[in-house]
Amino acid sequence: MSAEEAIDEVQLPARTAIGISFGNSYSSIAYTSDGKAEVIANEEGDRQIPSILSYVSGEEFQGTQAKTQIIRNPRNTIAYFRDLLGKGFKDIDPTPCHASAHPVEHDGGKTVAFVVQEKAAEEESEKEAEKSTLSVSEVTTRHIRRLRQSASDYLGKDVTAAVVTIPSDYNDVNKAALTEAASNAGIEILQFIPEPVSALLGYDAKQSLTETSSSPSDKVVLVADLGGTRSDVAVVASRGGIYTTLATAHDYELGGSSLDKVLIEYAAKEFMKKNKKASDPRENERSLAKLTLEAEAVKKALSLGGSASFSIESLADGHDFSLSVNRTRFELLANKVLMSFTRLIEAAVQKADLDILDIDEVLLSGGTSHTPKIASNLQSHFPESTVVIAPSTSSTAINPSELTVRGAAIQASLINGFEVPEIRSSTEAVVTVTPHLHHAIGLVTGEGSNGFAVLVNAETPVPVRRTAQISVKAGGDVILRLAEGVRDIKVSKEEKPATNGNKHDDEDDEDDSDDEPEEVREKVWKAGKILAEAGLRGVKKGGKVEVQVNVAQDLGVTIVCREVGGKGGVRGVLDAGRAEANGSA
Repeated sequence: MSAEEAIDEVQLPARTAIGISFGNSYSSIAYTSDGKAEVIANEEGDRQIPSILSYVSGEEFQGTQAKTQIIRNPRNTIAYFRDLLGKGFKDIDPTPCHASAHPVEHDGGKTVAFVVQEKAAEEESEKEAEKSTLSVSEVTTRHIRRLRQSASDYLGKDVTAAVVTIPSDYNDVNKAALTEAASNAGIEILQFIPEPVSALLGYDAKQSLTETSSSPSDKVVLVADLGGTRSDVAVVASRGGIYTTLATAHDYELGGSSLDKVLIEYAAKEFMKKNKKASDPRENERSLAKLTLEAEAVKKALSLGGSASFSIESLADGHDFSLSVNRTRFELLANKVLMSFTRLIEAAVQKADLDILDIDEVLLSGGTSHTPKIASNLQSHFPESTVVIAPSTSSTAINPSELTVRGAAIQASLINGFEVPEIRSSTEAVVTVTPHLHHAIGLVTGEGSNGFAVLVNAETPVPVRRTAQISVKAGGDVILRLAEGVRDIKVSKEEKPATNGNKHDDEDDEDDSDDEPEEVREKVWKAGKILAEAGLRGVKKGGKVEVQVNVAQDLGVTIVCREVGGKGGVRGVLDAGRAEANGSA
């Protein structure tokens, strides 16, 4: 055997890639097998792993074990570090870290670090062991290394690569810092994927396994990723399975912790009522930590049931505390916070220059999405035609906490066979930001410009092909008009049904407002600029006419019209439109 033949027989080990959702509060890992994404549990059986590290007597704890140390050992417990990665000390908000190790300046303020007692004190020495300064990059490396180890142990093979989810506003500096930290943990990042897009991919992939249709439907989806400390919303146009982000909105102080604070305030006041001589538990660091962890547990329980109970041993001054809370009470207390989620979502719709009637689906992801009232508020806010996908409103909803990591795992399985330089060259903006149609294209179906049937939706990336068939009951000559579509909102008044019974005259004036017609808003399409006209002669009675529209990469349009089952047809070509600066035409 020659040396060349020996080299040919040597096969490089296959790369094992997973999906990683690296959250500020929780992280998760997933792997795709036989086309199905499976979320992996760590050694403690947790699929939602707290993004927390703690150091006790020279030993490092992570996940749930580390989270419990926030009460006993807060200054050596590091939490909420994801959003500090790649930032200078002056650019961070340290508020979420007040109950744990505090971030400090590092490398002249260019980065952030934590000072913790990482090593155990020597028994013979009265002095404590020297404290260690761990940069946020090093903390991230240790956290990702543990996630990698958990996945490797579960799969029985060494995990070496991953697709990682990131906030939609992550910049190149953040990405570079995360890439370096992951590399130090032995993970090669194949691709970053924005959390809202990953959540939508995870949901659509699951739906495609149950639907019989081979081609995904065109839709506009609002994805709300509601996390523990922040919320990110994206409006995404899905056209033939290709996603285009139309707008994003962020709130860095609105999340599950905002709801926790409502319960903390309520419980603290109730504790003070029952124990008038006791100190305020919110003013003691240890007591507040106990209250915070219990409030999160109560909130989660209220998402599943109608009531839940606080039960804290020695909350303050040796006093135990117990309190029962029902869901209705919680929703009343948290009404302002709950409505803030609706306002953020509405802001994203407005930023996309759309109306709520344009949104086909609202997909809730992230742990806070388990709260039923958030979904019910959105159902009331959006029209009935909009489907709100959450555990409390939709039977097809996937666990919101797992959506993003499922999408990352699916993406990892799709690109795992490619080399990293090839993946990066294929995901550059010059490749992925393709021209889009600014206006819908369709057929005029009524007299004048009142009727319009959409063939190609706005925001559809090109090239694209759409085909439609039109029934011609009477037969004869047929004229088809292809036009741009203009979406309009029609507002009308609908009379309320008359109520039974008589009213006293003095009540009439008071109830006039109730008798006013309700305002009804409806999305309608109108024909705008006529692009082309085509005529077919002698169509058979009861026959069908097929219309095919092809939009090329250069935005040129080709129209083909023919009678189904007939001979010949009409073909026309429109010159390419002028591309706008944002890639639309």
